[in-house]
Amino acid sequence: MYQTYSYQFKEQALLKVYNRGERTIESVAEELNIKLATLKIWMKRKQKQIRIDGATHEVKERRPQDWRIEEKLLALQETYALNEVEKSAWCRSKGIFPHDLIDWANAICKPNPTYHSAGQDKQELRTLKEQNKMLEKDLARKEKALVEAAALLILQKKFNALWEDEDI
Repeated sequence: MYQTYSYQFKEQALLKVYNRGERTIESVAEELNIKLATLKIWMKRKQKQIRIDGATHEVKERRPQDWRIEEKLLALQETYALNEVEKSAWCRSKGIFPHDLIDWANAICKPNPTYHSAGQDKQELRTLKEQNKMLEKDLARKEKALVEAAALLILQKKFNALWEDEDI
């Protein structure tokens, strides 16, 4: 049977989806007892009508975590010179909050601890090569010792077998 849902129910469901945190869309659909495909269709259809400078713009709602790094950088460039009121209006038009921009700027601008200069990379490569040579030498020595131990074991077995034959 075809199920119809009220506008309020759809809005509540979409609000739950967009504020789901680390949960999956499937888990939200199960919780609401609706099909996943239905919920995804609602998500695709949901668009905000926003008026900016007298023009109507349609913007799909997305969570701040869904933005790609390129989009985040572009957003930071666009909002850099804006005052607080303009920045808030821009954020509303994109479906994010001003604090998201601050978080993105902090994440992008903080120094990367894994970054090395070219000289450090060469030195690190040199030390890794030296460690590799030492490990290969150690492995070769241990292989020789293993071969020698195996040969001694075989000789000992043959020797014991000879002595057993003479006792008879």
